[in-house]
Amino acid sequence: MVTFSLCMIVKNESAVLRRCLSSVADLMDEIIIVDTGSDDDTKEIAAEFTDQIYDFAWTDDFAAARNFAFSKATMEYIYSADADEVLDEENHLRFQQLKQVLMPEVEIVQMYYVTPPEYNTASNYMKEYRPKLYRRLRTFRWIDAVHETVCLEPIVFDSEIEILHLPQNLHSVRDFRLFGLAFAREGRLSEKLHSMYAKELFISGEDEDFAGAVPVFEATLARPDAGGDMIKEAVCVLCHAYRTAGQTDRFFSMAFKLMPDSLCAELCCEVGRHFLDREDYQEAIQWFETAAYRTEAIIDIRRSGSVPLFGLSECYGKLAEALRAAAPLSQEHRELIRQCEEQAERYQEEGQKWEIPVE
Repeated sequence: MVTFSLCMIVKNESAVLRRCLSSVADLMDEIIIVDTGSDDDTKEIAAEFTDQIYDFAWTDDFAAARNFAFSKATMEYIYSADADEVLDEENHLRFQQLKQVLMPEVEIVQMYYVTPPEYNTASNYMKEYRPKLYRRLRTFRWIDAVHETVCLEPIVFDSEIEILHLPQNLHSVRDFRLFGLAFAREGRLSEKLHSMYAKELFISGEDEDFAGAVPVFEATLARPDAGGDMIKEAVCVLCHAYRTAGQTDRFFSMAFKLMPDSLCAELCCEVGRHFLDREDYQEAIQWFETAAYRTEAIIDIRRSGSVPLFGLSECYGKLAEALRAAAPLSQEHRELIRQCEEQAERYQEEGQKWEIPVE
């Protein structure tokens, strides 16, 4: 049977830490807790489960803290967990079975990360695979009978274990600050962080968060090495920021960068909302229909589902109100009102049925 080290970084997690550790402690051969500056009972709770508790001065760098935690591990595999995760009874059994049968050549085990919609801030999926278990020391192997080379690709096993993610509060405010700090340090974001920043903005950001992101994504468009995906992400973020700031000229100038060949659902929703806010409902309907039925989302999958569907419902509802305000009402007006109200109800129902995919 293989051995596991649990490595966690924590700060002020007294509300959830005992719940997490109680669900996994008996599966672990070693528990390592790295505290980055708690001023509550976090370390006292951790001490109920382990004496390997370390302090680490927080540097606004999660990778540095996790590397420090991993450096303390001594078992064959390292299980990386956050304090707001929970392993239920069924998945506890799956984890136990995995420990008994895991083959030593497996270097990474992926597990389903399950985040209920009300806690989701950065993902297009409620349930997705994430690497959670890592072989501590890697064995390099030669492959190929001729022109032999060292195999650099890790052997990954996709397990059926589901980790339930139940945070006490949303992390988006913290994340937006760290994205900004990373940009300030480097003058740019990596392709991965750039994509994560855009996703988190569209999924959980407020208008002021988009406004704060403008320098980051304007810098992307000035980069000669920015790839096509990064440019599209930047254009979508900036269009939202310019629209909500009332900068109409900049909004349309930016939107034209993706028209007509690179239209995406996010951009169509922004243009649709622009015309809806200006009470041009017929024009808004065209853009929301394009978002819902003729384009794909590149950042937030809801922009090709519930967002334009609710936009369509709102447009038809506003049209019905405008028609009803006309006096006197002819039979033709009454029929048009009825049709608009039916459309509004239909799109509202479609939007309510639409949900973030499970996986």
